[in-house]
Amino acid sequence: MKRETVVVIVGAGPAGLATSACLNLLSIPNIILEREDCNGSLWKKRSYKRLKLHLPKHLCQLPHFPFPHNEPTFVSRNGFIQYLDSYALNFEIRPMHNRSVEDAWFEKGGEKWHVVAKNTVTGDVEEYVGAYLVVATGDNSQGFIPDFTGLDDFKGEVIHSSEYESGKCFTNKNVLVVGCGNSGMEIAYDLSNWDAHTSIVIRSPVHVLTKEMVQFGMYLSKYLPLKLVDNTMIILSKLKYGDVIDYGLERPTKGPFYLKNITGRSPVIDVGTMEKIKDGSIQVLPSITKINEESVEFANGKTTRFDAIVLATGYRSTVKQWLKDDGNLFNEDGIPKQRNPNHWKGENGLYCAGFSRAGLFGISNDAQNIADDIKKALGA
Repeated sequence: MKRETVVVIVGAGPAGLATSACLNLLSIPNIILEREDCNGSLWKKRSYKRLKLHLPKHLCQLPHFPFPHNEPTFVSRNGFIQYLDSYALNFEIRPMHNRSVEDAWFEKGGEKWHVVAKNTVTGDVEEYVGAYLVVATGDNSQGFIPDFTGLDDFKGEVIHSSEYESGKCFTNKNVLVVGCGNSGMEIAYDLSNWDAHTSIVIRSPVHVLTKEMVQFGMYLSKYLPLKLVDNTMIILSKLKYGDVIDYGLERPTKGPFYLKNITGRSPVIDVGTMEKIKDGSIQVLPSITKINEESVEFANGKTTRFDAIVLATGYRSTVKQWLKDDGNLFNEDGIPKQRNPNHWKGENGLYCAGFSRAGLFGISNDAQNIADDIKKALGA
């Protein structure tokens, strides 16, 4: 089967849906290809139950569609899933589900993008052709599992954070969380709430802030230099949490907003984890040196027995596995070479949405920029 359109979009997460909505409003034909059987699969299938948006809803809404007035300021996982479904319905977005993109290239003679996808239900191979291609798979397409020595020998349960739902099934078990980003810290908190004997590996320096501090910092950043905003955040964090080195943590030398802008790494937004670390409910451990059948060895020389390991070790982009002729838009890790806000446009009608590392706010900007640029190119 071969099908032609103006714009082919790969990915039906928030980035793909937002881009399609903006194009629909401009009456520009488009097709979304999605490998899963639903929209927003990261939220519906690979997120834990207690997840909430860490920023206020007005900073997380997609283009042309505000959250309902009765939705709380910090939207829950279920609330956001309902919002995505309403968004697709409102803008009449109908992705082609169960389409796993295997190859995409630019035909210079015909000035078209060719995208080959496998229908994972029927097994058929399909081809989609368009003048423009939007990569909307984001940088969290596939869970990343580091190559820990001995991981395959561990006899207990090992899951990636994308498979974690709640700590209910880990009650009274010894559980090790590896990774101190927002997912790792929140999963550790959830496990402790379910009476799991919880430990967390924290290898790298990390900023810990409250959501109110982040809101305040974003407000200050409109009027003050970044360095002054970061200094204010560090002072507030010290007043709230004290000297975190006493609990096995270390603050980075650079400020939280600076690091977000340069590296894309967000500060940890504390949901109650720090209090549990302080009172000993959650134990902080250093780097892993080796994993045995029933225990884990750490850089401080200690060995501890665990029943389960949760790997909150992040995600990776998979775009380089199928995209050819990217015109140098992406680096070898599948991340745009240009930083936000110059990351979203490549050559020959190639675009990317959801790679700004600026959350849902960045996705909204990407979608509108892409749709407006295509409209201009078409002379519409």
